[in-house]
Amino acid sequence: MNLCIGFLELNSIAKGVEAADRILKTAETRLLFAKAGCPGKYYILFSGEVAAVTSSLEAGKEIGGAHVVDSVVIPSVHPMVISAINQAVEPVPVNALGVMEFFSVTASVWAADAAVKAAEVDLMDVRLGTGIGGKSFVILSGDVAAVHEAVEAGIRTASENGLLVSQVVIPNPKAEVFNSLL
Repeated sequence: MNLCIGFLELNSIAKGVEAADRILKTAETRLLFAKAGCPGKYYILFSGEVAAVTSSLEAGKEIGGAHVVDSVVIPSVHPMVISAINQAVEPVPVNALGVMEFFSVTASVWAADAAVKAAEVDLMDVRLGTGIGGKSFVILSGDVAAVHEAVEAGIRTASENGLLVSQVVIPNPKAEVFNSLL
């Protein structure tokens, strides 16, 4: 089954809680998580059928109003994205390491999905702005060419909104650098 997700990022915790409630009341959706992050942002990740997720996200954005930072609907999200968000990924040997950094948490979710669909890479982490000033980053690994291709696809998708901070591909990273990310 293809999993459709919606992600809503707000800069108000109170409006975020209200938006999460509206999202779940609008259509048949399942809350994957709703939580506060830095600096005073609120993140809502939910799933369901495409039409339900789309209408629920619109309702959440309406409640959020001027407090909406970013949002996305991904109709057929890659399963690795959810695992990486939940930090439930087993480390694998690394030929190259790719890192994509964004001002928006939503941009990381979107970029991670595009990256793993573009090339044969392992998604290691999608870090959602907690303790890093509301920024976010994606870490992936694989063969050098695949990591380059995945990072390019991820930043092309997410940078459309101007939320890209930086990206890097490191061939043969030192073990200490790789281990510091786990």
